[in-house]
Order: sequence, then C-alpha cells, then structure tokens
Amino acid sequence: MTPEHEATHVDDAVQSSLNHNSAKIETFAESRGEANPVAVLLEGAGRIIKGKREFLELLVAAVLAGGHVLIEDNPGLGKTTVAKTLAKLIEGGERGLVFKRIQFTPDLLPYDITGVDVFDPKTLEFRFIPGPVLANIVLADEINRATPKVQSALLEVMAERQVTIGQTTHRPPEPFLVIATENPIESEGTFPLPVAQLDRFMMKLSMGYPDRAAELLILDENPAEEGLSKLEPVIKLDDFMEAKEAAQKVFCHRALKEAIADIVRDTRIHKGFTLGASPRAGLHLLEAAKALALVRGRNYVIDEDLSVLALPVLAHRVRFRNPGNGEKIVKEICVARISGIDTDRIRADGATPVV
Repeated sequence: MTPEHEATHVDDAVQSSLNHNSAKIETFAESRGEANPVAVLLEGAGRIIKGKREFLELLVAAVLAGGHVLIEDNPGLGKTTVAKTLAKLIEGGERGLVFKRIQFTPDLLPYDITGVDVFDPKTLEFRFIPGPVLANIVLADEINRATPKVQSALLEVMAERQVTIGQTTHRPPEPFLVIATENPIESEGTFPLPVAQLDRFMMKLSMGYPDRAAELLILDENPAEEGLSKLEPVIKLDDFMEAKEAAQKVFCHRALKEAIADIVRDTRIHKGFTLGASPRAGLHLLEAAKALALVRGRNYVIDEDLSVLALPVLAHRVRFRNPGNGEKIVKEICVARISGIDTDRIRADGATPVV
C-alpha cells in the first residue's frame, strides 16, 4: 500500500470513529425530546452557587469523569453547600442519593469513616456497621485536620471503590464521589495531605469570592439556607449515569492525546519540578477533557479544554522547586504543547455539537 493510500485509510478510520461517537452522544442528548441533562444539572447548581459558572463546569466535568474533587478555599464561600447541592439535584430512586458529611478532626479514627465489625450478643456473630464513606457523595470537610493515618483510610475507597474490613470487602453505591475541603489560611492543628492521596483527586478547585452582582443575589436570596432547603432533583439517576457513559465516548484527536503525554512528561524533566506527574495524572487529564467537552456542548475535545484543565488537574499532584512560579510553569508547558496543534482541523473533524 502506498503512503498516499495509507494516509487515506487512516483518515477514513478516524472519520468513521468520529461518526460512530457522534451518533452515540447525539442519541444521549436528543432521544428523550427534552433538555440536555448536563445543562439541566448545571442550571440547577447555578440556582444555589451564584456567579461561579466555570467552577461548576469543572466540578460537573470531574463528576461525569468519575473523579474526586479537592476544594481549597477560604471559610464561608460555600464549599460544603456545593456537595449538598449536587446530592440534592440528582434523583436516586426511592431513597435518593446517599449523602454523608465527615467532619475531620485530630481525634478521628480510621474506622470512624470506613465502618467496623461489632459483636452482636443476640446472634453471637459479628455484624458490619458501615461508615459514612459508603455513600454516593461523601463530603470530607476540612480533611487536612485529621491525622495521616485517618487520611490514608480514604485511599482504598477513592482509588478502588471498595473498603476492606477484616477479610470482607464492601463497595460504595454508584455513583461514588468524594468532595474534600480544606482551609488554606489556618495551618495550626493541620496535617498536609500525603502525595499518594493528592494523586487520587482528579481536580483541585477554588471557588473564590463572588463578584458584586452575585453578592447581591446572595444577600437577596440566601441560597445556602432558603434555596437549598427547597431544592428538588432536576435529573434522574439513569440520565446521570448515561451522561457519564457519554463522556467516556467523547472523541479526542490523536494530536491532543500526544499533547497530554508530552505535558505530563515535561513535568518530569523540567527543572522547575522536584516531583513530576504520574501516569494517573495523564489519564485524569484525558478523562476530564472529554467530560468538559460534553459539559460545554461538544462531543470532541479541543485544545482549549486542555488549557483550562492543566492547572486544576496537574498542579496539586506535582512539586515545584519554587512554588511561587508553579502555576506559571504549568501554563507555559501546556501552551507550548498545544500551540502547534491544527485547531481548525480538529474542529472540522469534530462531530455535530450536542444540543
């Protein structure tokens, strides 16, 4: 086969893959004759979390990609409200989604979150009492106030979706999501998260203070108190699970996958890093980019998705020689790797946007 025929064959294969994925995702958005569930979920979250559209897009992308989220921000900005809102918006059948909040403190013990076997004198057998981590959405509030021993108790369930107590393995329900929060201001009585646990979080996000318009809406509506108590589910669990499947089918051009591989490898050889990103970081960046594309109404990834996600996905799991320049270095590496990509070709190859 001549090189020309080989190139034509590859292009045809790529286009066939695009068309296949396009049909899958268009069916997800159009078959019900109703609004896109992802858009409905974002709109519902926006009723409570005012003026934080990009934050909510990244949060929903992480959830659709099956990842966990670490939110680091000042007190009073609504970190806890975010998790409660998400749990209320998804209808989980008769019982609804199971939401559990764990307030991490220095005296917390591992079995306080994972569960424990207790002896039942009536049956003369041990009975397992599940811990709060065996829920759909787990809020690990102020996670850095617990000891490393307790923090590490989350490792197994975050990475493998299971908890082992004695010789028995217990699995949380699906979907399963850990949203952890930490306060960057106070360092007394806190324990820095180990690198192994930080690597389990798909994204590290920050909400930031609201702008003036959003602040006025908060004063008028008090959404965290009055709005949250009246909030009703806006999408069914089946729709949410189908959206997760659709996110996995989003097309990512080979050139963008190569850019992801190069970005991750650059963190290992650049002089500005003392610890580079793991292969898990590359997988998380790819999965998050696919989910963000779906959130923004596309069934194909573009270079802008990688640019938006580079910091939230990578910065918390690497170590910088000079932390003050860390974000700048990550941005420079990302821009350098995606700047030569033919974006017009990717957009042309991309399938019809999701409506």
